[in-house]
Amino acid sequence: MASWAGLPGLRGPDVCGIAGCYQQHDGLVLAETMSDRIAHRGPDATGIHRFEDGRISAYLAHRRLSIIDLSGAADQPLSKQGLTISYNGELYNYKELRAELAASGSTFVTSSDTEVVLEAWRRWGPAALPRFRGMFAFAMLDEQTGSLFLARDPMGIKPLYVLARQGGVVFASELKALVAAVGPELRTDPGALISSMLYYWLPEQRCAIEGVEKLPPGSWAEFRPDGSSRRATYWRTADVAAEAAAGPPADLRQVIEESVAAHLVADVPVSTFLSGGLDSSLVTVLAKRLDPGIDAYTITFRAEDQKLEAMPDDAIYARKVAERFGIDLHEIEIAPDVVELLPRIVDILDEPIGDPAAINTLLMCDAARDAGVKVLLSGMGADELFGGYRKHLACVMGARYQRLPSVVRNGMVGPAVRRLPVTVNGRGLRYARWAKRFLTFADLPEEAAFRRSYTMYDADELVGLLSPDLEPYVGKLFAEHSDLYHDTSLDDHVSRMCLADSRMFLPGLNLAYTDRSSMAASTEVRTPFVDPEVVRAAFSIPGRDKIQGRQGKLALKRAAEAWLPKEIIYRPKASFSAPLRAWVRNDLRELVDDVLLNGELVGSGFLDRQAVTRLVEDERAGREDYSKQIWQLLTLETWCRHLGELGVST
Repeated sequence: MASWAGLPGLRGPDVCGIAGCYQQHDGLVLAETMSDRIAHRGPDATGIHRFEDGRISAYLAHRRLSIIDLSGAADQPLSKQGLTISYNGELYNYKELRAELAASGSTFVTSSDTEVVLEAWRRWGPAALPRFRGMFAFAMLDEQTGSLFLARDPMGIKPLYVLARQGGVVFASELKALVAAVGPELRTDPGALISSMLYYWLPEQRCAIEGVEKLPPGSWAEFRPDGSSRRATYWRTADVAAEAAAGPPADLRQVIEESVAAHLVADVPVSTFLSGGLDSSLVTVLAKRLDPGIDAYTITFRAEDQKLEAMPDDAIYARKVAERFGIDLHEIEIAPDVVELLPRIVDILDEPIGDPAAINTLLMCDAARDAGVKVLLSGMGADELFGGYRKHLACVMGARYQRLPSVVRNGMVGPAVRRLPVTVNGRGLRYARWAKRFLTFADLPEEAAFRRSYTMYDADELVGLLSPDLEPYVGKLFAEHSDLYHDTSLDDHVSRMCLADSRMFLPGLNLAYTDRSSMAASTEVRTPFVDPEVVRAAFSIPGRDKIQGRQGKLALKRAAEAWLPKEIIYRPKASFSAPLRAWVRNDLRELVDDVLLNGELVGSGFLDRQAVTRLVEDERAGREDYSKQIWQLLTLETWCRHLGELGVST
């Protein structure tokens, strides 16, 4: 842990919210509106920097969640000698960069990482970005040239939405800020809505609003006074992965231990998420070694919900880890009024993201914030990088399955699995659900199998849910996935899946819902596995050392043996999810009938009424497990209604 943490008078990093506009005639109103809409990201302070000189008009807004140096002296935007920055992030190697800059003549008036980013930009310009180790999104105004720069961290941990408007640009940490400012000018993108149905989230290259884009991870953009612009990529995960794969395997233990240490810097209490699984246990125990007072949060579920969902009781393992290592564990039962919570979580998530795990994160962060905690560490990212998801193992098993004689696959296994019910006497049959899911992709080629292993529908199913004139969008979505999956020189199956996940699933779903849910509770979640050095280390390990036999994430498990008991390391994989079947079948039953089946998407013809009705009937009869599909469609309908109320055309 950095030695300066907790010392008085030092100014350091804060994860907050940023917004602003460039070359907008109504710039001040836009900036104020956007700042107000993302107040939850930074309730501790707010500021707007205004600059006009006849050539340009620029407004940079900032909302601060104070993590280090809680005094007002650390508020933003920060202006210094012709540069102004509005910065959302944590720069973990800022002390080393500061020393290098100071040795070259740079002077500092604060001890913040914000000023290090500013001075690094002054010295190196965009070439500073590959030097940064951390999570960030920022706007930098150069008053001398009149240019506005936007930049985002390598893995897309921190969000940044951008809208070209009036020959300039409007930007914000969250899409809802742009909608609040210029909603009536906007319209939803049908292709993105269909994409959300396919994935139950939105890939980075898609945005639910036409004309709005997410600044790609690992990139920067410059907007000039004459209306021109330029963009560049400074980090490309595919290139980093290929370079790492060509070199020697990294020392995982050293890399992970260093990353956890770097992520602990704060002047406020730090806690962890502890599910009792490998990733969260590893982060928690390493953090405990560095900060003996650290505590942890875990979730439990109602017994009746666990029974219907056939969910394992992960809290048992969380308690074991906490007891063994002397960690104070706070248990939060996830039994929300989901009918009341649904519109809130849809608003929080910004775009149509149909993963109920966001609710878990929100409620845990709410509880942590009520206890005075602002910062939590998460084990997120390990599954994507080290081959830890069931889909990774299932796709490897699918390749083996294809070697079985056709008569066995099609004449025996297939018919037997398809006849299995997914519930019997109110109890979910987990292995039946897995077997049915497996058969949907086991015979497909590699890329198609991987896509089908985690998406909601195959092409025909998705087309069948939509209006016939929307069919062309489906082919484009599948082609996009194929292009990205094959954009690699990696030579093994497991590594290719991990790379695709690190470019799509991780930023599009997990990092997105974690950022929105945690910031809605005015807390910050840090992800030590989602770190440039850990990424390099992960791809230095060949796929054969990540998945062997029926064991996934093997390289990480072997590294973890230095710190964790084997009972935790090698226990069956669990998922950070929610009791969807119970919610869809019980709590949300009336809402499904009233809001989804009689909603605007069905009424307008965007969704086919008969197809959606069959989906609901098959779920309620226990013939198929369509709870995730129904939840996603319900959240999509709720999202579209909310946007319509704000004036966005659909």
